[in-house]
Amino acid sequence: MVCPRAPRSRASGDGSPEGSEVKRPLYGRDFVLASLAYFFVFLSIAVFYLFPLHLNQFHPSQSRVGLIMGVHSVVAILVRPLFGRVLDRRGGRKVAMAGMLVILLSIPGFYLVEGAGWLALALRALNGVGWGVGTTALMAICSELSPPEKMAQSLGIIGAAGIVAGAAGPLLAEEVFRRFGDFRAVFAVGIVMAAAALACVYAIRERPQAGDGGPGAAPPRAEGGFGRHAFWTLAVIAVMPVAHGAARGAVLNFIALFGDSIGFHRVAPFFLVFSVAAILTRVGVGDISDRYGRKRVIFPSAVMIGLNLFWIAGTGSYWSFLATGFVAGLGQGLIFPALSTYVIDFLGRENKGLALGLYLSLFDFGMGLGSPLWGWVSDVTGGYRTMYAIAGGLIIALTLLFTWKAPAPGAPPAGRRHPVAGNSGLW
Repeated sequence: MVCPRAPRSRASGDGSPEGSEVKRPLYGRDFVLASLAYFFVFLSIAVFYLFPLHLNQFHPSQSRVGLIMGVHSVVAILVRPLFGRVLDRRGGRKVAMAGMLVILLSIPGFYLVEGAGWLALALRALNGVGWGVGTTALMAICSELSPPEKMAQSLGIIGAAGIVAGAAGPLLAEEVFRRFGDFRAVFAVGIVMAAAALACVYAIRERPQAGDGGPGAAPPRAEGGFGRHAFWTLAVIAVMPVAHGAARGAVLNFIALFGDSIGFHRVAPFFLVFSVAAILTRVGVGDISDRYGRKRVIFPSAVMIGLNLFWIAGTGSYWSFLATGFVAGLGQGLIFPALSTYVIDFLGRENKGLALGLYLSLFDFGMGLGSPLWGWVSDVTGGYRTMYAIAGGLIIALTLLFTWKAPAPGAPPAGRRHPVAGNSGLW
């Protein structure tokens, strides 16, 4: 059913048109299909978290294993901003299908891997291209299909689908490997999941593109967009996704070693409560920045993450250790949809693909930079506790800089405005 085009009116501060008569349900058919596609493609990638077990039979160096596993993320970082601009012009469905096809066609090549050489490296790189392109396009599709006043909630939901898949993938791969005793069966699971993702994307209905006058036309650009700000403002904004990624890397990449160093030999429950908290937050209050404004949510969630890092640094009991995992999940669940939609609002919703690609690349860069950086800090300072304290202080300092210098996209949508919402400063 095609809704009549609503008359255009000036954009609200968060980038959504005030007075728009176009009403779209959040959980429509195509939104569900896009979310399922994200889940399946994430699952097809997550089963490869155990790929080092397959490589170990060839007795490679650990640096070689790290290079093969890491090239996937490096390539995704590079292609996301480039293809983000392409999907703004050609539509998310076509770009998502291209990404799914690249993944689907690359996985059978792993059957030919007989060592930790260039073939494994090239296939992981090709897989990373499909991953970077496909996931960025799927997120853009979900944000496009959601009502303008619920864009952050839509990104929170698709993020929750990724969290579930990221947790289920290694468990599924481990179970399949134990049952069949051959990693080729795990490759088959990856192929099936990638094919399911492609089928879901194919079933999504084509939407009219911006500028054609149809319901898919982009809303007016938020006042104060990309062209009105200097380079240093962009740098201040870019710092926040990098800091967010680095903080998450500090928590997830070193928490097992930290827990073991203080006598907590069971750290899996930390990841479980982290995931549960992130999912509950994104599904339950994922629209909070839609209702109260982006910076109103970014500030407390980032400060929560920073203070929680201090808590981790000082934790002594196992239950306190698990509680920090839950708080970390809450903070991450709040900041991701708010910060990603802030970047979209800033660059303008007609540049949604570019904005999402840029945000995800900056976040992944922070994750990648955080691992060696925090490892070096731990070596220099003599322990994980000091490392987590420094990480907490850094993200709080960068949050204050962002709050002070980054422009506010504006007030929440009309009719949902907080009594003290404004257009400057923290709010």
